[in-house]
Amino acid sequence: MQEIAVMAVGASVGTTALAVLFLAFATLRRRQSGPEGRPVPSETVVLLRNGRVFDHTDDVVHLFNRSDINGMTWFELRDSLLSGFPDLPEDAPTVPDAWTCEFVEGATLRAMPSGTTLRLTLQAPMSKPAQTYRAAQIEQSFDRLFTICGNTPYPVWQTSRDDEVTWYNDAYEKLCEEIGQDPNDCLPFALPVPPSRSTQMNRLSLSDDTDKAHWFEVISTPTGEGWVHFATSIDSLVNAEMAQRNFVQTLTKTFAHLPIGLAVFDKNRQLVLFNPSMVDLTHLPVDFLSSKPNLLSFFDHMRENRTMPEPKNYANWRDKLYDVVTAAREDRYAETWNLPSGLTYKITGRPHPDGAVAFLLEDISAEISLTRRFRSELELTQSVLDCFGDSVAVFSRLGVLTFSNAAYRERWKCESDCTFAEVTIVDAVSIWRTACKPSPIWSELREFVLTLRERTAWESELTTNDGERLVCIVEPVAAGATMVRFANRSASEATGTLRYVPAAYADPQMQQIEDDQIKQPGRSHG
Repeated sequence: MQEIAVMAVGASVGTTALAVLFLAFATLRRRQSGPEGRPVPSETVVLLRNGRVFDHTDDVVHLFNRSDINGMTWFELRDSLLSGFPDLPEDAPTVPDAWTCEFVEGATLRAMPSGTTLRLTLQAPMSKPAQTYRAAQIEQSFDRLFTICGNTPYPVWQTSRDDEVTWYNDAYEKLCEEIGQDPNDCLPFALPVPPSRSTQMNRLSLSDDTDKAHWFEVISTPTGEGWVHFATSIDSLVNAEMAQRNFVQTLTKTFAHLPIGLAVFDKNRQLVLFNPSMVDLTHLPVDFLSSKPNLLSFFDHMRENRTMPEPKNYANWRDKLYDVVTAAREDRYAETWNLPSGLTYKITGRPHPDGAVAFLLEDISAEISLTRRFRSELELTQSVLDCFGDSVAVFSRLGVLTFSNAAYRERWKCESDCTFAEVTIVDAVSIWRTACKPSPIWSELREFVLTLRERTAWESELTTNDGERLVCIVEPVAAGATMVRFANRSASEATGTLRYVPAAYADPQMQQIEDDQIKQPGRSHG
């Protein structure tokens, strides 16, 4: 923008500065001749006392481009003369010194201090050195501004009140060549008529030979009797806006099929995006959501529609709503709403870029109902098995105790539900072995629980250290689990002959052989 400002100044003062320059040199370079025809040097004098100007010659006003220089300090004088005399010291000189001008040949600035007084003398081999120096300074500035305007990479041109091109730079000429137009015949941009003499900004496009559109942002600034125009290429900006628009449309189409309600609020807490599921879940009017309500209005309407639980103190909850937004921005906001209608909603807050926040609303009524029914069935199963007199324990395929009834916990003094650590088949066998007399089934029982092969149920008789006779019944159940049941010997006698076949569960043929041997009379078992 600084380059554009400089170009505007250069373009606007170009014609005037050039005229002043020629007039200055035509008028000022009249030499005064002495007796031998040599030019008589003229001088411009400035007197300072205690660091401030108190007297000067009349032509000094041209040197500093101001009507009154009385009271100016050395620093202000140096700042104005520095372009022609770059070696001037920062502090006022205390000894006599002289400096040569870089762009006015023969011009010299002399300093002659005397006590609290400082005399500055500008000498040149021509009359009126102050005006000569000023004209040369304007010429140097004009050359610099003209070079900047001509070499700027952005098209710059000047038009009259009749929309005729009066000046243009190289970039403008190159642009006209690319679109096949003569820069002197017609304007490449169809600029609208400005309503007032103030800076205007327009976004326009041009098509090249391949019909590809190139977008420009044209800034028009009034100057003199016409306008100065600056064109900046914004192809990348327009392409980014189109890509963003297409991306938002794609997201909108994707979100339209989601069963979860989505509402996105920007950093100003205005609703900027929502999907149809949010309308279905909240029963909020589409026109209300399309009007981009703020966060408070959104939740107020949800409360009126009874699609959120009624807080005990809604005024305090409303004041704390921004705490909810803060929690959502930190990705730690999640609540479950039990509505009066019997539905259950889960609302989650998620942070989005640039300070935005997204709220996800999900109907989990079916999931909650299924969970409650499943929990009820588990409680029913537990209560039924707790009524059995047999001790029952179920181990997963990994050998972890997943279920036990009250009789099991009472017999083996095992409160598995009250411990954080998992109880495995190894732990259980250790408890059983300690409470029973020696038996060969324990190692086979561990392998049976942990094996992944096809298995067959088996049973064996045990005797506790107290002399109680038990029957251990091992049976495979669903999902690779194993049920181990301990029954009293008297209760199990009605079921038939007891058998110990831990090695036969892996081979059905061996199981049949063992069954045949058991049926032979006179054979002992157990």
